[in-house]
Amino acid sequence: MADTSRLTSFNPGSGCGCKIAPNVLQEVLGASGFLPQETWPGLLVGHDANDDAAVMDLGDGRSLVHTTDFFTPIVDDPFTFGRIAAANALSDVYAMGGTPQMALALLCWPLQTLPATMAGEVIAGARSICREAGIPLAGGHSIDVPQPIFGLSVTGIVPTNRIVRNGGAQPGDLLYLTKPLGLGIVATAMKKGMATEEDRLWAEQTMTELNQVGAALGALPGVHAMTDVTGFGLVGHLHEMMSASDCSAHMPFSQVPTYRTDRLADLYAAGCMPQGTTKNYVTYYSDCSPVRGEQLFVLFDPQTSGGLLIAVHPDAKDAVEAEMIAHDAAIYPIGQVTASQDHRVVIVS
Repeated sequence: MADTSRLTSFNPGSGCGCKIAPNVLQEVLGASGFLPQETWPGLLVGHDANDDAAVMDLGDGRSLVHTTDFFTPIVDDPFTFGRIAAANALSDVYAMGGTPQMALALLCWPLQTLPATMAGEVIAGARSICREAGIPLAGGHSIDVPQPIFGLSVTGIVPTNRIVRNGGAQPGDLLYLTKPLGLGIVATAMKKGMATEEDRLWAEQTMTELNQVGAALGALPGVHAMTDVTGFGLVGHLHEMMSASDCSAHMPFSQVPTYRTDRLADLYAAGCMPQGTTKNYVTYYSDCSPVRGEQLFVLFDPQTSGGLLIAVHPDAKDAVEAEMIAHDAAIYPIGQVTASQDHRVVIVS
């Protein structure tokens, strides 16, 4: 039975870690009658290449970007949960090079076990992030169900000639990440009551940081591909990018940014590996070069509201890093794109 004093007690998965496993999702889509080549007038981006959002051409040089994202609580504080869920949903629009315009709330709430005022705090948290993004939280939909779930449906705008997709990376491109890894492990430690105050503050600050730099990067001609790193972990989202681009990624593990490496190792040893890590490994390990235990729990760790993963032509390096600095985004070079190899993701020890 759920501990009604703790939001995170309602579900074994939390945040983006509660996503359906990537291989199971493919089964779902296959059974739904989804046709990868199915087209609709004006639909520029659907879900055939695992892009972050759908894009519809408005016919005036602009395109509509639309996404939805929701999940079970990743923290116990309702206001912070709302902020994290909102930042995570907005990220999908930024990852397409778009600028959010408005959002609608998606609220599932167990009114028999959790007070309505707590749900109000969740929405207040989401509204605070929307204000930071400069958009209204304009409405939404709510239902009474046994588990708390929250997220947003977000609409944005992008110049049609500046849409940045998941695919498009080219051999020789530099790979950047804008947030360190380790959120899944730390969130699991928080849920188990094993996280320190330092752990909690780092995780909450990282998950509520907006990926607004994505809209600026979309305007740069050397940015070939972009996505955000969430529930499928760095390897999973890098695999999607390389598959859509028909390339491979060469990534020295020493360049992968993480929360304190010693702390993550201690938490992993204490049993704080999220369930999503195993799901991700089972799905992607055969298309990734062999990894050690330490590499596995970092590279396949499901992130919630993680950073942007960007493929950049070397000539655009200075312009991209200048935009990152201007938007207070971290600059983490993590590797390079190569021609397609035996593995989509090649980890160098």
